[in-house]
Amino acid sequence: MADKTSSNAYWKANVRLIQICLVIWALASFGFGIIFRPMLMGIRIGGADIGFWFAQQGSILVFLVLIFFYAWRMNKLDREHGVEE
Repeated sequence: MADKTSSNAYWKANVRLIQICLVIWALASFGFGIIFRPMLMGIRIGGADIGFWFAQQGSILVFLVLIFFYAWRMNKLDREHGVEE
């Protein structure tokens, strides 16, 4: 019974981490690049407004950071639950 509880806690934490990463990525790519772009037009980075920057480069950089964050956090989560490789 304790094994099933531990397994459920592990997967619950895993799914929660995935949801957080997806929300951050959606906010960076869809939110800042499209929805919030009119509000961000006054802020300029490298000659372009920040909404355009997020649509072209920012969402990709956020995605790369999220990949490394997810790998780091999953390794930590694996160690906490005793399922590391």
